[in-house]
Amino acid sequence: MHYRFLLLLFALPAHADPAEIVGVEATSGSDGWRFSVTLAHEDTGWDDYADGWRVELSDGTIVGDRPLAHPHVNEQPFTRSASGVAIPEGTDRVFIRARTNVDGWAEDTVPFSLPQ
Repeated sequence: MHYRFLLLLFALPAHADPAEIVGVEATSGSDGWRFSVTLAHEDTGWDDYADGWRVELSDGTIVGDRPLAHPHVNEQPFTRSASGVAIPEGTDRVFIRARTNVDGWAEDTVPFSLPQ
């Protein structure tokens, strides 16, 4: 019976590391902010891949998001952009959070100081 318990533990699916945010750039324009976020993740295909990132305020309010529609197995790290992100006036710092299709939204965020 002891062996069955151990085998059951090994049979559970393994979760990959969360997507890592390795770069952020932002520019302000007439239609809001444009964010370019570079992610690194050990995408294995449709079963496990980085599937998005978002921009949050310090209170957790989501002000922009960028879904990613497919895996990037052979393109690591990779950068994707989102435009028209409305940042409230007076905000000088936002937080970027990544997501994978296996683990969902990461617990940790990456702080980003908006350029002046």
